[in-house]
Amino acid sequence: MTLHLTAEEAAMLGGREGAGVALAMRVIVGQARISDAPRLVEITSAHVDSCLYHGQVSLDFAHRLVDLGAQVRVPTTLNVGSADLVHPGLVRDQQLAAAGRELMAAYVDLGCTSTFTCAPYQLPNRPAFGEHIAWAESNAIVFANSVLGARTDRYGDFLDVCAAITGRAPYAGLQTPEARRGTVAFDCRPLGDFLHHELAYPLLGHYIGSIVGAEIPVLVGIPAEVTEDDLKAFGAAAASAGGVALFHVVGVTPEAPTAPELPTHVVDAAQLQRVRQELSAAVTELDAVSIGTPHASYAECLALADLLTGPRLQLPFYLSTARATRDRLKQDGVLDTLEDAGVTVVVDTCTYVTAILKPDWKHVMTNSGKWAHYAPGNINVAAVLGSLEECVASARAGRVVLDA
Repeated sequence: MTLHLTAEEAAMLGGREGAGVALAMRVIVGQARISDAPRLVEITSAHVDSCLYHGQVSLDFAHRLVDLGAQVRVPTTLNVGSADLVHPGLVRDQQLAAAGRELMAAYVDLGCTSTFTCAPYQLPNRPAFGEHIAWAESNAIVFANSVLGARTDRYGDFLDVCAAITGRAPYAGLQTPEARRGTVAFDCRPLGDFLHHELAYPLLGHYIGSIVGAEIPVLVGIPAEVTEDDLKAFGAAAASAGGVALFHVVGVTPEAPTAPELPTHVVDAAQLQRVRQELSAAVTELDAVSIGTPHASYAECLALADLLTGPRLQLPFYLSTARATRDRLKQDGVLDTLEDAGVTVVVDTCTYVTAILKPDWKHVMTNSGKWAHYAPGNINVAAVLGSLEECVASARAGRVVLDA
């Protein structure tokens, strides 16, 4: 298929707006041709994952764009980096932290906003239904597509910032309406009351993601009062266990008013119990607890603060959240409650992507399906998956405490 560029886009590609824009447009045009896009589409925002340090190439590309004078032309938020800029001593590998800070600064120099969160949908001015955007970071992509009804394909490092600089993305994949239709259904009604329990959603996400890969699942039977935090946990786990970039929840998400006729899997409690066993090491001793992957929302932080009334925690307890959420917690006095109880609040990064936990810690509890999926490979720990209440109870007891 021939790619058609507007006169403005052709001028950007030709260098009329500077070498930085031309470089970014070459990347976008190259991806558009690979994906057989007929044209480019204007985007209203971008979320950049490239600010997470993965080696010298990360710095080289960002510095090249800065040196060429590039600037983003749409509102652009930044994903987590490899350092906590508010608490610089938290990252144990100072060489990694220094490289991480340098990279994070380079993206700010490009005009990006220093949000440093994997959950940009928790910030003000999030995209509306039908808006074309270019978001990277798997859980941000799946939330924007599914819960907000915005349109983004899966964009990886470097393509994300090039879209922000040009204000364009290939009109292909999930940018197009025909690619957004559900392909396989999951009947969740046999789960019954368990669907009102927070653990249902990371377990369901991991289970469905592992089955569908990059297909588009349609969930039937989810309660209408399901929260955004539940959907966040589901989407993050589904995107980690598989390649899910869009899901539909019948009667809940904006593109699923009714259930389509599709091949259907029935989900029951026994299947999710097996997923919990798969994600959890069979241990009783714990070294630490880590929650907030994706970054904990303000509501989740309040729920944690409520649970902390009582005996002091006996284990190191880490809460990862956005700096904007931390600022709100500080303003409301909740941050003091968390820290006084022994919680270490981490911002700008996450405990499974950089060296924050002690290297000799081997057993760590979490309430996140995404953290439980990635941490064993990333930081060599055995995870135990539990609810927020179970995480707090375990941190108090100094060992694994499960309700059932």
